[in-house]
Amino acid sequence: MLSPRFLLLRSTASLTSRSFSGGAVLKQGKAPDMADGNPLLHVSNVRNRLREIVGASTNWSDHQQAMSERLSLSDMLAKSQDDLPLKRMKDSRLEVHLPLGSEPQLREKYLTFHNTVRFGRILEDLDSLAVLISYSHTYNPALKKTPLSIVTALVDKIDMRQHIIYPDCDIKFSGHVTWYQNGAYSPILDATFVMVARDPENKRAAYVNPLKPEGPEEEKLFQEGEANKVRRVELSTASLLKVAPTDEERKIVHGLFLNTLDTKTVSFRSRLLPPNSVWMEDAKLKGLEICHPQERNIFNRIFGGFLMRKAYELGWANACSFG
Repeated sequence: MLSPRFLLLRSTASLTSRSFSGGAVLKQGKAPDMADGNPLLHVSNVRNRLREIVGASTNWSDHQQAMSERLSLSDMLAKSQDDLPLKRMKDSRLEVHLPLGSEPQLREKYLTFHNTVRFGRILEDLDSLAVLISYSHTYNPALKKTPLSIVTALVDKIDMRQHIIYPDCDIKFSGHVTWYQNGAYSPILDATFVMVARDPENKRAAYVNPLKPEGPEEEKLFQEGEANKVRRVELSTASLLKVAPTDEERKIVHGLFLNTLDTKTVSFRSRLLPPNSVWMEDAKLKGLEICHPQERNIFNRIFGGFLMRKAYELGWANACSFG
């Protein structure tokens, strides 16, 4: 489980300049972080780093061969979690820079027509960051390529600190593995991602390094991860696919039905719209998104961050249509 946070930075050109001066040489499969003395990783390089770690090709014509070569990595998978060294939370800590304020040419991709930042794009970047953080946790210096296929299982929660993000600010994403900094920055959002590790063919589960919390703060984060897992299990057992609606839920639905029923005709087909209401079908939107190679992830599948962005933007469009 990961807890990436992104923060806003206003009027700090000197800090941005220092962060991007020089070019540190990155170790193979190792994500950079400030503790190693490396500069912030530019957001545009996150997916390139993922391709390097996995061994995926940036060219569509070579991608199939690169993925077939990953089959030989199965022998490198750990036979049990006991074979893997303990990792600390700081081993996977990573900070990524999105310089919307200091690099105006990047803004076009992130702008809404309200001249604010598209939150769907932020979700897409967070998804890539969560995967890179996971690979930092499982980094093995003895391997040139990782045998793990790490993908996003779900986004457990997103807590917004500010409802509007303006494009004249630099954004810093930071996060680390929490379960299994201050200065001129101010918190904007906390998000928790649940990631799963699979074999090179993404067909079965794989072992990852156990996590060792250090200190009461990290122990608290670790316990929150355990509690979140229990909560998700409890929610899944209450799914309508498994259990019938409760008595209270049935009464709510029946009440909504009665409020829209035309008592003069006493017919299910004759309905009345209550005041200040909109029929659900009038706020329904449908669309088609053809996924070309540009939308693929490093495993030649549809990029989950792309789907996350499109789902968010569809929800936003639904809300606009409703309102």
